[in-house]
Amino acid sequence: MSRGTPQAHARRRVGIREAAGTASGSAVLVTRPANIHYLTGLRPAGAALLLPPGPAGEAGEDLLILPPGPAPLGPDRPDTPLAGTLPEIPTDPEPRLSRVFHPEPLLEAARLVRTAGAGALAVEEHHLTVTRHRALTAALGGAPLVDLGCAVERRRLVKDEWELDALRTAAEITDRALGELLESILVGRTERHLALELERRLVDHGAEAPALPTSVGSGPHSGLPDHRPTDRRVEEGDFLTVRLGARHGGYGCQIARTFVIGGRPADWQIELHELVFAAQRAGREALRPGVECREVDRAARSVLEAAGHGPAPGTSTGHGVGLEIGEDPRLSPVAMGRLGPRVPVTVEPGVHLPGRGGVRIDDTLVVRPEADGGPELLTITTKELLAL
Repeated sequence: MSRGTPQAHARRRVGIREAAGTASGSAVLVTRPANIHYLTGLRPAGAALLLPPGPAGEAGEDLLILPPGPAPLGPDRPDTPLAGTLPEIPTDPEPRLSRVFHPEPLLEAARLVRTAGAGALAVEEHHLTVTRHRALTAALGGAPLVDLGCAVERRRLVKDEWELDALRTAAEITDRALGELLESILVGRTERHLALELERRLVDHGAEAPALPTSVGSGPHSGLPDHRPTDRRVEEGDFLTVRLGARHGGYGCQIARTFVIGGRPADWQIELHELVFAAQRAGREALRPGVECREVDRAARSVLEAAGHGPAPGTSTGHGVGLEIGEDPRLSPVAMGRLGPRVPVTVEPGVHLPGRGGVRIDDTLVVRPEADGGPELLTITTKELLAL
């Protein structure tokens, strides 16, 4: 399957209920939008998801509490509202999901928890503001707030096969859009114009939207992380760095490539590109189940540092992708934890030389064991230093 089902989302909610101990009388309130998406398949704005207390087979319906307005949108057809409630989930003991509307979803959740006599309410403290936390505490009338922590984010790390299918499609769309741009005339066009064209091509090929802000950096802007396109025009001899990604079925990927505009690249451009390519290859080869996340960063970073270069301060070698670009795990020098199978990540080293430009090479891959062929490369546009 290329997209989730109500049954799959219900099973995820059961897992969160079990992790939060709802059988002991606690309710769960999920407010982070990406986590609500993961647990319901919907992308409502300003909503709250309430999982009532009690064992999964005995609890009442899970409630998606929405502010008044248009119905929430499904992840696969963002232009089509989903009217009414979600279909009932027939497989016991999976709870069903209903929708209710209220101008203040958090306060309505607190009222329902208080009415149900829940012993406590588990919340995502890392997402709540101090003001919202205080308002919930006051509205609960005595029931304590406890921290759910990152229970949902931890479950999002390892992707189901239908999630990986959505990522593969997103990568195919991204590769097609980038490939078409490389066949067009680039000299004289502005970074901003090229970025807008790439985003249009993503949507033309089936993307719901860009998964991240499209970055086009030319000349002295090339190789910069998170460069915002300007009105600088592409010139002969420039390095040109392009970073983009499509979102499909709610899931997004990321790719970056660096090219040379015009004739034969200069020697320094060839050397710098070969260096970053070697660092990226070292990072990709380090992606194995059980490897510490920081070891992947070290593998790529050490190649750059041995040549007298290093990534920009504060940058990392990569991160997880899925419902968000830049989700866990982090592939950084201070990252904790180890990689698991079926975890999609980016490997994206880069070097920027102030005033001259630089190189970035990003790929999205899925961690796989050696028995399954090793890391699965999703973004396959050539990494050769092409002269365009």
